[in-house]
Amino acid sequence: MIHAKHRNRLPIPQPAVIHVRRSYAESRYGQIHLWTAYPSGGGFDERMPVVCLHHSGGSGRLFGPMLKELGSDRSIYAPDLPGHGTSDAPNGKASVADLAAAVGDFLDGLRLRQVDVFGYQLGAAVAAELAITRPQQIRRIMLWGVPAYSSQDRVTLLQHPAAIGSREDGSDVAEEWQRMLERRGPGVPPAALAEDFADRLRAGVHGVKGLAAALDYAPSERLPLVKQPTLVLRLKDEFWEQAPRIRGALSNGSMLDLSDFGQGFLSAAPQRFASVAREFLDR
Repeated sequence: MIHAKHRNRLPIPQPAVIHVRRSYAESRYGQIHLWTAYPSGGGFDERMPVVCLHHSGGSGRLFGPMLKELGSDRSIYAPDLPGHGTSDAPNGKASVADLAAAVGDFLDGLRLRQVDVFGYQLGAAVAAELAITRPQQIRRIMLWGVPAYSSQDRVTLLQHPAAIGSREDGSDVAEEWQRMLERRGPGVPPAALAEDFADRLRAGVHGVKGLAAALDYAPSERLPLVKQPTLVLRLKDEFWEQAPRIRGALSNGSMLDLSDFGQGFLSAAPQRFASVAREFLDR
């Protein structure tokens, strides 16, 4: 029993300190810029690290709102894919497999023996390819917005492949900003859209190449090769109808409907995402 006079001397539990940092790693295409978060425990009591992969034209900044939410008990790595953010770009065209190989270089450089992976749009295709080519290193994956367009839709999406900012009068910039406003999901602040828009402007032609790589990916052929436990997130966005087809192509997959959220989910509800991720990844 603790004597009454010593009760007030008990240490007060302190909240976990989460370090949010930016750094660079090496890949076959040059340097990869990283957004990272990790707890203060030194890694000995951490759960499985998570690698987060963004969409074409985006950057690891996309995952900024949830770094602290999920980084209290594991390390989070959100690289800018080659040609995006401030990562070096490939000299020529890079496929999803090429981008996955570059992320693999980063994993090897950090000597990460095993990780979980979350991917959005282009990043979802890269995550799936990583799971196929590195089955021992990739433990579980979460996918949101895997491109699964019909042949006609692919043609339509690639009819006007010019990078945003190509018109001298800036009309394409205004048009794209308006489209982003119209497509955003509930609760997404304009500031989050502005950050994503700035990333797309910065990516320029490399963002267009990233979109082409995503559209060239064949999920019906590749996803059946993914054997790891996989969770498909289904949100009220342009991929709502495609999500069940993605789930059906997976041999060890499940799907979670999040119909209250849409495009911009991570900035609108980072705590909800962290809850979903923990429930799946910590089983």
